[in-house]
Amino acid sequence: MAKRGRPNTYLGNKFNVPINFKESKMSALNSLKLVTSKKHQTVAPIVHRRNKLCAKLDEQLQLCEAQKAGNTYAPKRLKTFINRQTGERMTAEVAKRIREWFWVSDTGKINLAVKYGAKTLTLNKKTKANAIELSTGDELINTLKSLKVAVLNGELDEAISEVSEATRMAFGK
Repeated sequence: MAKRGRPNTYLGNKFNVPINFKESKMSALNSLKLVTSKKHQTVAPIVHRRNKLCAKLDEQLQLCEAQKAGNTYAPKRLKTFINRQTGERMTAEVAKRIREWFWVSDTGKINLAVKYGAKTLTLNKKTKANAIELSTGDELINTLKSLKVAVLNGELDEAISEVSEATRMAFGK
């Protein structure tokens, strides 16, 4: 039995768009500003390094704030492994280990070393200083915030590049 009434204007398309819409599609495209563009797949290496160090500084900042509040900071990450019994590949959420960049020295002051990977950055080339001496935990948190701004402004680019080059040379590249 055929339906009576209005003819079916939705025939032949899966999106239930009226057939007469196809005629008005070109006018809709003409009303938009169309450009030829290509999405950049990579960023400059120094910007990538800055972002990497900034993310690690943010982890240290969250670790300090959690310790100040009396909590533990344990971010989660996904770990993929193969189940030995079934041979099936599985993914589990595990706590990520965050190593502290700060410690209490013999004098009772807090020392903060900025690390890029496993290497410590040289903060001052003249004096070969590689740590910042602080007196309180609040000062440590404020210093981490200011270091984050300094990294984003490019003030540690030279130190990051030196450590990155040394790591690359160690691998023989």
